[in-house]
Amino acid sequence: MPEFYRQFVDFRYFIEQTNNDSVLFPNLTLGYHIYDSCGNAQQAVKSVLQILSGTREPVPNYSCVGKRNIAGFIGDLTSETTVPIAQILTLYGYAQISYGASDPLLSDRLTFPYFFRTVQSDHHYFSLLTELLKYFSWTWVGVIRIDDENGDREFQLLTKYFSDNGICIEFSSKLNTKIDISTDVPYVVKHKDMLKKSTTSVIVLCGTVSTAIAEEFRMLSDVLRKKILILPTNWATNHMMYYAIHVFNGSLGLIQKSWYDLNSPKVKDFLVSIHPSKFPKDVLLEDIWRLNYFCYSANEYLYANSDNCTEEERFKDFWNFNNMLHSPRAYLAVSLLSHAIYKMFLSKPSPKQDKTLHNYKYQLHHYLKALRYNVQESPSYTFDEDGAFKSKYWIYNYIIKEKVKVQHIEFNPLASSEQKHFALGIRWKTGQIPRAQCSDNCIPGFRKAPMQIPHVCCYDCVQCPVGEMSNTTDSENCIRCPDMEWPNEKMNQCIAKTLEFLSYTNDVISLLFSSFSVLFLLLTLLILGVFIAHCETPIVKANNRSLSFLLLVSIKLSFLSVFLFLGHPVDITCMLRIITFGITFSIAVSSLLAKTIMVCVAFKATKPGSSWRKWVGVKLSNSVVLFCSSIQIIICMTWLSISPPFQELDLHTYPGTIIIQCNEGSAIGFYSVIGYMGLLAAVSFVLAFLARTLPDSFNEAKYITFSMLLFCSVWITMIPAYLSTKGKNTVCVEIFAILTSSAGLLASIFLPKCYIILFKPEMNKKSHLLMNTFL
Repeated sequence: MPEFYRQFVDFRYFIEQTNNDSVLFPNLTLGYHIYDSCGNAQQAVKSVLQILSGTREPVPNYSCVGKRNIAGFIGDLTSETTVPIAQILTLYGYAQISYGASDPLLSDRLTFPYFFRTVQSDHHYFSLLTELLKYFSWTWVGVIRIDDENGDREFQLLTKYFSDNGICIEFSSKLNTKIDISTDVPYVVKHKDMLKKSTTSVIVLCGTVSTAIAEEFRMLSDVLRKKILILPTNWATNHMMYYAIHVFNGSLGLIQKSWYDLNSPKVKDFLVSIHPSKFPKDVLLEDIWRLNYFCYSANEYLYANSDNCTEEERFKDFWNFNNMLHSPRAYLAVSLLSHAIYKMFLSKPSPKQDKTLHNYKYQLHHYLKALRYNVQESPSYTFDEDGAFKSKYWIYNYIIKEKVKVQHIEFNPLASSEQKHFALGIRWKTGQIPRAQCSDNCIPGFRKAPMQIPHVCCYDCVQCPVGEMSNTTDSENCIRCPDMEWPNEKMNQCIAKTLEFLSYTNDVISLLFSSFSVLFLLLTLLILGVFIAHCETPIVKANNRSLSFLLLVSIKLSFLSVFLFLGHPVDITCMLRIITFGITFSIAVSSLLAKTIMVCVAFKATKPGSSWRKWVGVKLSNSVVLFCSSIQIIICMTWLSISPPFQELDLHTYPGTIIIQCNEGSAIGFYSVIGYMGLLAAVSFVLAFLARTLPDSFNEAKYITFSMLLFCSVWITMIPAYLSTKGKNTVCVEIFAILTSSAGLLASIFLPKCYIILFKPEMNKKSHLLMNTFL
């Protein structure tokens, strides 16, 4: 084939250029033997043994030449022929560079320590192929493999890489090159039916390409016309695909990038000079001319039906001679070997060695491993630890119209998504990127759910559960948002949770509570002002004005404590809110209790010789207030010292909401404060109830009884409501209880007196009070 002969032409071109250039390799002349393996392993082994033995017939372990100056071997193109060659050369210690064998077996440095290659192994190819499929989201592909050793080996590797990367194989079709497709109709029908039923638009090929395989693809062209074929390297560099143009048009192939430009003027001049008349001993060249130009140059009697060659025929006229995909790698192989030989030749030998190359055959591979090589304007390259020459890859996109056209685009799997613009230059069969997925993509906010079909690529999409989100396409699992965040409506992003507390600005009820608190505060101040203005009047004096003033001040502070419950809770407000109200309201109830006790004591003391007279006075009332209030203060201080209230974030009660609330710290402390106020209220209620028969002018029993009854009713009702609500509703219950109980106290005790002071001044006289006393 002319395209394979091109490799030899480039090989010969480098040797001649090197030998004619005294600057490149001074004092070194390269020679060579060329043997054709014909793609056959037996022929390859035979050729190697002929070279090693120096005889026409191969003789293992024998050389008829005393000193052989064989430095190394270049070849072969295929893995089938290269592996047996490498096995033999390893025994003899000769370095070998292949320009096409990609079998991963050859990467074993223990088995093949002297083997190198200008291509990379199939492992690297399938790794890049997997990245390419993942880039286009092709996770549901078909595989067509050839029924040969290469096809089986590549299919095993492909299956491993695909399964490790979540790519599923919809079908696997094996083509047999030994079947006569022109007569075996069921064979063709079976493969056509399989391809028709497939839902994928992308098919990966495995195995060795041949003319017979190309014919089979031509037979399947009607079902493959809209499929994108992914070609392995040995297919992508073979002219056989042009026998089935409609099938392979728009296909893709991954091929190692070459830095050599073998279309330079010097190379073209060398190609023009090649003709059978100039190389009469080149039988292969004679055959190429005879098969392609139907002419002969050497023996005019050998081919009676052929014409004489005109010497105007040229290689450049062969359409498949300019296949540059394999040729640069062969050129690179001989270049690398030559540079290593020259470096070895320049090295200083030991005293016991002479400077002949045949003594260095076990040393050449060391120079190859250490070689740093610049290919024209490329960066410096070396062989990797597996003996492969590292290089980048091109995506070859085959656009076949009137003339053969191949465009290549560089593929860098390590580039970021923004840098991967190569897809823009690819021309697809259908004009758009084909789809190769079993299921539609799960958009962000959804996750994959397994289907009954035993393929990881086939799945249903289910929405993420409450509190979780997914922000990538085809997410395997949803991600729970952090505690302070919550998914948005589309469940594709975590956003900050809504903060819930009784806000001054966002809650109308806060304004309502604030207004009532201020209103009652002003009313309390007004009543206090009235009492101060009329402090010398009988009704104010008769009801213990010092206790009345203390009661008004404590009620005023109770109304002010409401503002500690509003706004954003912090630790200090959490500690002050219940404690402030508990102490101030306890003072208020203690004042009422002191009033009731004073009334009872006063009437007991009116009896002649009563021992109660010593208790009449300010000291008793002050002592009662101080004693009862001190107990509440002690309870509060104990609570604060042991387990004080603190700010708490409730993250779980309401989805998407953070309730900023106060934790009591100690439930015992909280209920002790409330319970003690209830105890004071109960005692006041009992004493007031017992004092109800005393004269009305000096007695507030019925008012105290009503206010304490109101307080107990409110707070007993508040407790279950407090326990059954959450967040700001709990705060509303507390504020309502505070306002109601404080307002009830204010209204019950002071409004009747203010009415008399302001609207019934005739009743606010000592004579009137004394008259009522003795009625």
